[in-house]
Amino acid sequence: QVQLVESGGGLVQPGGSLRLSCAASIRFFSVYGMGWYRQAPGKQRELVSSITRGGSTNYVDSVQGRFTISRDNAKNTLYLQMNSLKPEDTAVYYCNTNPNLFSWGQGTQVTVSS
Repeated sequence: QVQLVESGGGLVQPGGSLRLSCAASIRFFSVYGMGWYRQAPGKQRELVSSITRGGSTNYVDSVQGRFTISRDNAKNTLYLQMNSLKPEDTAVYYCNTNPNLFSWGQGTQVTVSS
């Protein structure tokens, strides 16, 4: 059974940084495109960043230049480095394949507030 376990969230002031991690018990993790998604209160879940199995990355405009997605296939782990955080980045962050194929994990809460 696939498990996606996100961690690394927290409360941070505007302009701060966080690094999210996602431990994925996905067989053949390296062949999947992966993504970080987020869901803010009252909003739909959105894909904010993705990385192909070849390492090509993509970002939604609102995080371009501030977030960096990466993966360690040897550890079946996905990362999201988030810099220059803004209050509008506040959300629960999830990882999944892209497109999402598996059940969602519990997510990790990111709150950006002074």
